[in-house]
Amino acid sequence: MYKRKIEAILQEWKNQTKRKPLIIKGVRQSGKTSSVQEFAQKNYEHVIYLNFHEKKSYKAFFNGDLDVETITTNIALGIIGTQFVPGKTCLIFDEIQDCPRARASLKFFCLDGRFDVLCTGSLLGVNGYKTKEEQQEEEEASIPVGFEEIVYMYPMDFEEWLWANGIRPEQIDILREHLADEKPLNETFHNRFRQLLHQYVFIGGMPEVVEKFLTTHNMGETRKVQLSIIDSYESDMIKYAPAADKPRIRECFESIPKQLARDYKKFTYSVIRPNAKGRDYAGSLQWIEDAGIIHRCYNTEITELPLEGVAIKDQFKVYMADTGLLISMLEEGTAWSIMQGDMGAYKGAIYENLMADILGKMGRKLYYFHKDSGLEIDFLMRYKNECVLLECKARTGNAKSTGTILKHPEKYHVKHAIKCGDYNIGRQGALLTIPFYMAFLLKEL
Repeated sequence: MYKRKIEAILQEWKNQTKRKPLIIKGVRQSGKTSSVQEFAQKNYEHVIYLNFHEKKSYKAFFNGDLDVETITTNIALGIIGTQFVPGKTCLIFDEIQDCPRARASLKFFCLDGRFDVLCTGSLLGVNGYKTKEEQQEEEEASIPVGFEEIVYMYPMDFEEWLWANGIRPEQIDILREHLADEKPLNETFHNRFRQLLHQYVFIGGMPEVVEKFLTTHNMGETRKVQLSIIDSYESDMIKYAPAADKPRIRECFESIPKQLARDYKKFTYSVIRPNAKGRDYAGSLQWIEDAGIIHRCYNTEITELPLEGVAIKDQFKVYMADTGLLISMLEEGTAWSIMQGDMGAYKGAIYENLMADILGKMGRKLYYFHKDSGLEIDFLMRYKNECVLLECKARTGNAKSTGTILKHPEKYHVKHAIKCGDYNIGRQGALLTIPFYMAFLLKEL
């Protein structure tokens, strides 16, 4: 299994003197289950694994009283060989959203303190989207507010992709040093990371996809895995969405590549279908966002912190949360053309989505700046406690809007800009240019 950042979070949780049950939630197939299982096997003598999605019968363990003694007795009777040793046992509740009473029991496990509990949950289930049967079950249970800890797990980000490709921490430290010193990298180093970034654009960070590519190096087989994930998302649409919303959710989802192919990529409901209105589709788009499939990027009134305070809530772009899945949604043959350098209508969209992927997997909210006058900045971000312009360039070229804004700091309240593209590190006045593969280092400082 490839190294994941969730490992450090799990270890930090394990090191706490008093641990609340931990829920790891995230988009489907982001690697939650395998990460939790591997951690538990390394750190506990006894691991009890309950997958409520695969084995509905496990829900019966939580019928009746929810005290720890009753539950552990039920599990021990139902699963031969199970042992509960205080301080040495970890229970894994996988797909906990499928068993509301298991989630309600977390309060009692927390108060009891003898056994550690790790849980995983899909965003749809944890965020309240349920089937009618699950809604009925949930009404009979209660969420244990204050007795659980929740963390979010993303698909593999670009740094994890580097780790999977054998890049060592000390090599990433070299990138950090060169970024801090604004010093170009040597060509050998530079070209290696360019290659890895180019691959990441097509592969993305879904663990199963990464595994398939790194073991086969076959793009055809890799794309099949990506398409199966897209199919699983569409199956969730059928399972969880209200009946009236199902067609609209699918329409919203399938419109994303078309939205991004436009010059001005603001999400427009009429692209979904002619004369479509926000009142008809806003809920459907929210469903896709709640599922963790997309990132929403808001336009701002001005280029000034705090960005959340100046966001325009009805003006936004929509990006796929994983850039590899976006590529897989394009018609067959398009990915190959893009690989050969022919991006066509998707020239800007691919690299903008890549930046959204990188920033989104940092846990950042996304913002951009657009005015009818023609000014447009791909992204705005808080960096080193300033509002900084962030431009993405698929090709080398001038960023006219960036230059205009930087010339008028008294009007726009911006002193610095960063341009990411296919080139080495350099600086020209207030504009710092960096290779795209360094974007993951632009963390808030």
